[in-house]
Amino acid sequence: MITPIGSLLGSTQLAQMRTLLDRADWVDGRSSAGAQALEVKRNRQLPADSPLAQQLGDLILAALSRHPTFISAALPLRIMPPLFNRYEAGETYGLHVDNALRFIQPTGPGQGAAIPVRTDLSATLFLTDPEDYDGGELEIESSFGAQSIKLAAGDLILYPASSQHRVTPVTRGSRSCAVFWLQSMVRDSSQREMLFDLDQSVQSLGSELGQAHDDVMRLSGLYHNLIRQWAET
Repeated sequence: MITPIGSLLGSTQLAQMRTLLDRADWVDGRSSAGAQALEVKRNRQLPADSPLAQQLGDLILAALSRHPTFISAALPLRIMPPLFNRYEAGETYGLHVDNALRFIQPTGPGQGAAIPVRTDLSATLFLTDPEDYDGGELEIESSFGAQSIKLAAGDLILYPASSQHRVTPVTRGSRSCAVFWLQSMVRDSSQREMLFDLDQSVQSLGSELGQAHDDVMRLSGLYHNLIRQWAET
């Protein structure tokens, strides 16, 4: 399931974030690439351990925790700290599949072992207005063929981490995004999709009929019982 999440960040947050990113020191994106991606990755990124990346990543994680559509679609258990990348003229990221496992490195005194994250879902948060650059589409391979995605600044696309995907070459301007991966409480993608459809239907019917309506209560109970059956915590 490929799910757009609209308006994760507001215009004020975006403007502040872009100002900080424009002043940042970017490094070669291949510094974090795996063996497969190393051959096809040509972009720049903020070092993951930089104070700015951590500051902006915390803002994004806070926004995710407040966004009901994201919670409904992802059912997140663990979320990797966001990484920030930038593409300018000629830069691209060829066809690849994301690593199945990533690790959250604890910070602060007495830090313990790294926390493993199974990457069920990948996410790209667009930070640049689409009219400010040409090219730079995120292309995701699916059973219906390749889908080309270029969203408004502040919007996020959520998609299976198992998908082959690429970023097409930027031919004008500059494209900045935040990317991250997450482990869902529900591992199976078809189960997550059913739960998302059911939850959206419950919310829609609740708005129309009222949360206390018998049908809304019955469907809501079904949703939570399926969560109990399928969730891993």
